[in-house]
Amino acid sequence: MVIVILTGWGVEVCRAKTAATRSRHPVARRGSLVASIRGMRRIMTWAGRPLALAIAPVLLVQGARVRRRTPVLPEAAGAREGVRGDAPGDPLSLLVLGESTAAGVGVATQADGLAPALAAGLSGHSGRPVTWRVAAHTGYSARKVLGRLVPQLPDETYDVVVVVLGVNDVLEMRSGRGWRRDIAALLGALRPRLRPGGRVVLAGVPDMAGFPALPKPTRTVLGLHARHLDQGLARVAADTPWAVHAPAFGIDTSGLYAEDGFHPGADGYRTWAAHLVTIMAALPGQSPRTM
Repeated sequence: MVIVILTGWGVEVCRAKTAATRSRHPVARRGSLVASIRGMRRIMTWAGRPLALAIAPVLLVQGARVRRRTPVLPEAAGAREGVRGDAPGDPLSLLVLGESTAAGVGVATQADGLAPALAAGLSGHSGRPVTWRVAAHTGYSARKVLGRLVPQLPDETYDVVVVVLGVNDVLEMRSGRGWRRDIAALLGALRPRLRPGGRVVLAGVPDMAGFPALPKPTRTVLGLHARHLDQGLARVAADTPWAVHAPAFGIDTSGLYAEDGFHPGADGYRTWAAHLVTIMAALPGQSPRTM
Protein backbone atom coordinates (compact mmCIF):
# COMPACT_ATOMS: atom_id res chain seq x y z
CA MET A 1 0.00 0.00 0.00
CA VAL A 2 2.89 2.36 0.73
CA ILE A 3 4.33 2.11 -2.76
CA VAL A 4 0.99 2.85 -4.40
CA ILE A 5 0.71 6.15 -2.57
CA LEU A 6 4.35 7.16 -2.85
CA THR A 7 4.58 6.19 -6.50
CA GLY A 8 1.52 8.32 -7.13
CA TRP A 9 3.37 11.34 -5.82
CA GLY A 10 6.35 10.74 -8.08
CA VAL A 11 4.34 9.99 -11.22
CA GLU A 12 2.19 13.08 -10.85
CA VAL A 13 5.12 15.44 -10.42
CA CYS A 14 7.32 13.79 -13.05
CA ARG A 15 4.56 13.85 -15.67
CA ALA A 16 3.95 17.53 -15.04
CA LYS A 17 7.64 18.38 -15.23
CA THR A 18 8.11 16.35 -18.41
CA ALA A 19 5.17 18.05 -20.09
CA ALA A 20 6.52 21.45 -19.10
CA THR A 21 9.97 20.64 -20.47
CA ARG A 22 8.85 19.17 -23.81
CA SER A 23 6.16 21.70 -24.67
CA ARG A 24 7.26 24.48 -27.03
CA HIS A 25 4.13 26.55 -26.60
CA PRO A 26 4.58 29.12 -23.78
CA VAL A 27 0.98 28.85 -22.62
CA ALA A 28 1.09 25.05 -22.52
CA ARG A 29 4.48 25.18 -20.83
CA ARG A 30 3.21 27.61 -18.21
CA GLY A 31 0.12 25.47 -17.63
CA SER A 32 2.25 22.37 -17.16
CA LEU A 33 4.46 24.19 -14.68
CA VAL A 34 1.37 25.26 -12.74
CA ALA A 35 0.24 21.63 -12.70
CA SER A 36 3.67 20.65 -11.39
CA ILE A 37 3.50 23.23 -8.61
CA ARG A 38 0.00 22.11 -7.68
CA GLY A 39 1.22 18.54 -7.59
CA MET A 40 4.04 19.48 -5.25
CA ARG A 41 1.59 21.35 -3.02
CA ARG A 42 -0.62 18.26 -2.87
CA ILE A 43 2.39 16.20 -1.86
CA MET A 44 3.15 18.61 0.97
CA THR A 45 -0.47 18.52 2.07
CA TRP A 46 -0.64 14.73 1.95
CA ALA A 47 2.68 14.35 3.73
CA GLY A 48 1.65 16.67 6.52
CA ARG A 49 5.29 17.40 7.36
CA PRO A 50 8.21 18.85 5.36
CA LEU A 51 10.24 15.76 6.28
CA ALA A 52 8.23 13.58 3.90
CA LEU A 53 8.80 15.96 0.99
CA ALA A 54 12.50 16.33 1.73
CA ILE A 55 13.11 12.58 1.64
CA ALA A 56 10.53 11.63 -1.00
CA PRO A 57 13.10 9.80 -3.22
CA VAL A 58 14.14 7.63 -0.28
CA LEU A 59 10.51 6.87 0.52
CA LEU A 60 9.91 5.81 -3.08
CA VAL A 61 12.83 3.37 -3.04
CA GLN A 62 11.88 1.96 0.34
CA GLY A 63 8.24 1.66 -0.70
CA ALA A 64 9.22 -0.44 -3.72
CA ARG A 65 11.37 -2.66 -1.54
CA VAL A 66 8.61 -3.14 1.04
CA ARG A 67 6.15 -4.04 -1.69
CA ARG A 68 8.47 -6.71 -3.11
CA ARG A 69 9.32 -8.28 0.23
CA THR A 70 6.04 -8.08 2.16
CA PRO A 71 3.56 -10.92 1.65
CA VAL A 72 -0.01 -9.88 0.90
CA LEU A 73 -2.22 -11.63 3.42
CA PRO A 74 -5.94 -12.29 2.87
CA GLU A 75 -8.78 -11.36 5.16
CA ALA A 76 -9.59 -14.03 7.73
CA ALA A 77 -11.89 -16.78 6.47
CA GLY A 78 -15.06 -17.93 8.16
CA ALA A 79 -18.32 -16.48 9.41
CA ARG A 80 -18.26 -12.79 10.31
CA GLU A 81 -20.73 -13.14 13.13
CA GLY A 82 -21.12 -15.33 16.18
CA VAL A 83 -21.67 -15.54 19.94
CA ARG A 84 -19.26 -15.70 22.86
CA GLY A 85 -20.27 -16.71 26.37
CA ASP A 86 -22.97 -19.09 27.51
CA ALA A 87 -24.26 -17.26 30.58
CA PRO A 88 -28.02 -16.73 30.79
CA GLY A 89 -29.52 -13.34 30.12
CA ASP A 90 -30.10 -10.86 27.36
CA PRO A 91 -26.99 -10.84 25.13
CA LEU A 92 -24.99 -7.73 24.42
CA SER A 93 -24.46 -6.82 20.78
CA LEU A 94 -21.02 -5.91 19.41
CA LEU A 95 -20.05 -4.56 15.98
CA VAL A 96 -16.43 -4.29 14.86
CA LEU A 97 -16.18 -1.89 11.92
CA GLY A 98 -13.19 -0.83 9.89
CA GLU A 99 -10.14 -1.76 7.88
CA SER A 100 -7.95 -4.85 7.48
CA THR A 101 -7.34 -5.47 11.17
CA ALA A 102 -11.08 -5.45 11.79
CA ALA A 103 -11.33 -8.01 8.97
CA GLY A 104 -8.78 -10.27 10.66
CA VAL A 105 -5.90 -9.94 8.22
CA GLY A 106 -2.96 -11.75 9.79
CA VAL A 107 -4.84 -14.84 10.99
CA ALA A 108 -6.36 -17.72 9.05
CA THR A 109 -9.89 -17.61 10.45
CA GLN A 110 -12.19 -15.11 12.09
CA ALA A 111 -12.11 -17.22 15.26
CA ASP A 112 -8.59 -15.85 15.90
CA GLY A 113 -9.44 -12.26 14.94
CA LEU A 114 -10.22 -9.17 16.95
CA ALA A 115 -14.03 -9.37 17.11
CA PRO A 116 -14.40 -12.80 18.78
CA ALA A 117 -11.65 -11.92 21.25
CA LEU A 118 -13.44 -8.68 22.13
CA ALA A 119 -16.73 -10.52 22.50
CA ALA A 120 -15.16 -13.08 24.83
CA GLY A 121 -13.63 -10.34 26.96
CA LEU A 122 -16.86 -8.36 27.15
CA SER A 123 -18.75 -11.50 28.09
CA GLY A 124 -16.29 -12.25 30.87
CA HIS A 125 -16.64 -8.74 32.32
CA SER A 126 -20.41 -8.45 31.95
CA GLY A 127 -21.37 -12.01 32.80
CA ARG A 128 -23.61 -12.07 29.74
CA PRO A 129 -23.34 -13.59 26.27
CA VAL A 130 -22.14 -11.28 23.51
CA THR A 131 -23.14 -11.49 19.87
CA TRP A 132 -20.50 -10.14 17.52
CA ARG A 133 -20.42 -9.01 13.91
CA VAL A 134 -17.63 -7.83 11.61
CA ALA A 135 -18.10 -5.23 8.87
CA ALA A 136 -14.67 -4.50 7.41
CA HIS A 137 -12.67 -4.34 4.22
CA THR A 138 -8.94 -4.32 3.56
CA GLY A 139 -7.64 -0.98 2.35
CA TYR A 140 -10.66 1.05 3.42
CA SER A 141 -10.20 4.55 4.78
CA ALA A 142 -12.69 6.29 7.06
CA ARG A 143 -14.37 7.83 4.02
CA LYS A 144 -14.84 4.45 2.36
CA VAL A 145 -16.17 2.84 5.51
CA LEU A 146 -18.69 5.66 5.84
CA GLY A 147 -19.72 5.57 2.19
CA ARG A 148 -19.62 1.84 1.48
CA LEU A 149 -19.83 -0.26 4.64
CA VAL A 150 -22.19 1.69 6.87
CA PRO A 151 -25.01 1.76 4.29
CA GLN A 152 -24.72 -2.04 3.99
CA LEU A 153 -25.04 -2.75 7.71
CA PRO A 154 -28.03 -4.92 8.65
CA ASP A 155 -31.04 -3.27 10.23
CA GLU A 156 -30.02 -3.85 13.85
CA THR A 157 -28.68 -1.93 16.82
CA TYR A 158 -25.61 -2.46 19.00
CA ASP A 159 -24.48 -1.94 22.56
CA VAL A 160 -20.85 -1.45 21.51
CA VAL A 161 -19.40 -0.45 18.14
CA VAL A 162 -15.62 -0.69 17.94
CA VAL A 163 -14.21 1.35 15.06
CA VAL A 164 -10.80 0.26 13.83
CA LEU A 165 -9.43 2.78 11.33
CA GLY A 166 -6.48 5.00 10.62
CA VAL A 167 -3.71 3.00 8.98
CA ASN A 168 -5.00 3.51 5.45
CA ASP A 169 -5.67 7.17 6.18
CA VAL A 170 -2.05 7.44 7.30
CA LEU A 171 -0.84 5.76 4.11
CA GLU A 172 -2.99 8.13 2.06
CA MET A 173 -1.61 11.01 4.11
CA ARG A 174 -5.13 12.24 4.86
CA SER A 175 -5.01 15.71 6.37
CA GLY A 176 -5.81 16.09 10.05
CA ARG A 177 -8.79 18.31 9.31
CA GLY A 178 -10.19 15.94 6.71
CA TRP A 179 -9.68 12.97 9.02
CA ARG A 180 -11.53 14.64 11.88
CA ARG A 181 -14.36 15.53 9.52
CA ASP A 182 -14.57 11.93 8.29
CA ILE A 183 -14.65 10.50 11.82
CA ALA A 184 -17.27 13.01 12.98
CA ALA A 185 -19.47 12.08 10.02
CA LEU A 186 -18.98 8.38 10.76
CA LEU A 187 -19.99 8.87 14.39
CA GLY A 188 -23.09 10.72 13.27
CA ALA A 189 -24.02 7.86 10.96
CA LEU A 190 -23.51 5.30 13.73
CA ARG A 191 -25.52 7.14 16.38
CA PRO A 192 -28.94 5.78 15.25
CA ARG A 193 -27.52 2.25 15.38
CA LEU A 194 -26.70 2.41 19.09
CA ARG A 195 -28.99 0.98 21.74
CA PRO A 196 -29.79 3.14 24.78
CA GLY A 197 -26.56 3.63 26.70
CA GLY A 198 -24.50 2.26 23.81
CA ARG A 199 -21.00 3.48 23.00
CA VAL A 200 -18.77 3.82 19.97
CA VAL A 201 -15.18 2.95 20.87
CA LEU A 202 -12.61 4.53 18.58
CA ALA A 203 -9.56 2.30 18.67
CA GLY A 204 -6.45 4.47 18.61
CA VAL A 205 -4.44 4.77 15.40
CA PRO A 206 -1.43 2.46 15.86
CA ASP A 207 2.01 3.99 16.02
CA MET A 208 3.36 2.83 12.68
CA ALA A 209 6.88 3.71 13.72
CA GLY A 210 6.97 0.28 15.35
CA PHE A 211 5.83 -1.79 12.36
CA PRO A 212 8.62 -4.33 11.59
CA ALA A 213 7.80 -4.32 7.85
CA LEU A 214 8.62 -0.63 7.52
CA PRO A 215 12.25 0.55 7.33
CA LYS A 216 13.51 3.91 8.48
CA PRO A 217 12.90 6.68 7.55
CA THR A 218 9.54 5.49 6.13
CA ARG A 219 8.40 4.25 9.52
CA THR A 220 9.41 7.56 11.10
CA VAL A 221 7.36 9.62 8.63
CA LEU A 222 4.32 7.36 8.89
CA GLY A 223 4.68 7.16 12.66
CA LEU A 224 4.59 10.95 12.95
CA HIS A 225 1.46 11.19 10.84
CA ALA A 226 -0.19 8.31 12.70
CA ARG A 227 0.29 10.13 15.99
CA HIS A 228 -1.11 13.29 14.44
CA LEU A 229 -4.27 11.50 13.28
CA ASP A 230 -4.66 9.74 16.61
CA GLN A 231 -4.64 13.09 18.40
CA GLY A 232 -7.44 14.19 16.07
CA LEU A 233 -9.33 10.99 16.83
CA ALA A 234 -9.15 11.74 20.54
CA ARG A 235 -10.41 15.30 19.92
CA VAL A 236 -13.45 14.10 18.02
CA ALA A 237 -14.24 11.50 20.69
CA ALA A 238 -14.00 14.14 23.42
CA ASP A 239 -16.64 16.20 21.61
CA THR A 240 -19.01 13.24 21.15
CA PRO A 241 -20.94 12.06 24.24
CA TRP A 242 -21.53 8.54 22.90
CA ALA A 243 -17.93 7.97 21.79
CA VAL A 244 -14.70 7.16 23.59
CA HIS A 245 -11.12 7.08 22.39
CA ALA A 246 -9.13 4.00 23.35
CA PRO A 247 -5.41 4.84 23.12
CA ALA A 248 -3.51 2.66 20.70
CA PHE A 249 -2.02 -0.56 21.96
CA GLY A 250 1.69 -0.74 21.22
CA ILE A 251 2.62 -4.12 19.77
CA ASP A 252 6.28 -3.99 20.71
CA THR A 253 7.01 -7.72 20.48
CA SER A 254 7.75 -9.28 17.10
CA GLY A 255 5.91 -12.45 18.13
CA LEU A 256 2.63 -10.52 18.20
CA TYR A 257 2.85 -9.69 14.49
CA ALA A 258 1.77 -11.82 11.55
CA GLU A 259 4.30 -12.94 8.96
CA ASP A 260 3.96 -9.69 7.01
CA GLY A 261 5.26 -7.61 9.93
CA PHE A 262 2.35 -5.24 9.39
CA HIS A 263 -0.76 -6.88 10.90
CA PRO A 264 -1.23 -8.59 14.27
CA GLY A 265 -1.12 -12.35 14.54
CA ALA A 266 -3.45 -14.40 16.73
CA ASP A 267 -1.62 -13.48 19.95
CA GLY A 268 -1.54 -9.84 18.85
CA TYR A 269 -5.30 -9.74 18.35
CA ARG A 270 -5.96 -11.37 21.72
CA THR A 271 -3.64 -8.94 23.50
CA TRP A 272 -5.15 -5.97 21.69
CA ALA A 273 -8.68 -7.11 22.55
CA ALA A 274 -7.77 -7.45 26.23
CA HIS A 275 -6.37 -3.91 26.14
CA LEU A 276 -9.61 -2.54 24.65
CA VAL A 277 -11.82 -4.44 27.09
CA THR A 278 -9.82 -3.13 30.03
CA ILE A 279 -10.32 0.44 28.82
CA MET A 280 -14.04 -0.08 28.29
CA ALA A 281 -14.47 -1.67 31.70
CA ALA A 282 -12.81 1.32 33.39
CA LEU A 283 -14.98 3.96 31.76
CA PRO A 284 -17.01 6.08 34.18
CA GLY A 285 -20.76 5.99 33.86
CA GLN A 286 -20.93 2.69 32.05
CA SER A 287 -24.39 1.59 31.08
CA PRO A 288 -25.54 -1.70 32.65
CA ARG A 289 -26.02 -2.93 29.11
CA THR A 290 -22.44 -2.36 28.06
CA MET A 291 -20.48 -3.60 31.06
